Amino acid sequence: MFKKSKIFLLTIIFFLTSCSDSWDSVKRGLTGAKDTSTDEFLVEKKDPLVLPPDFENLPSPDEREIAKEQITSIEKTLSSMSTTSEEISSSESSTEDSLLKKIQQK
Repeated sequence: MFKKSKIFLLTIIFFLTSCSDSWDSVKRGLTGAKDTSTDEFLVEKKDPLVLPPDFENLPSPDEREIAKEQITSIEKTLSSMSTTSEEISSSESSTEDSLLKKIQQK
């Protein structure tokens, strides 16, 4: 009987020491003491959601359609101006051509 209790006691001591770094860690494990370290899973509280200051002044869908119409009218104006500029550049090139011809004739 004494031999069984000795073997049991040695087995328990062996398991306690084999699973830990030292007797100090065994003591911490048995008492439930926690390590003092940073907690990477700490959830910090955030400020509550707040409406933007100009929330009341958001455009309505009708205003969006009006804005799209204005953009298309501006695009049409720009495209007509680009054709006019192409005509001007073609007339300038013809002027340049005529000047070059006169220079070559002399």
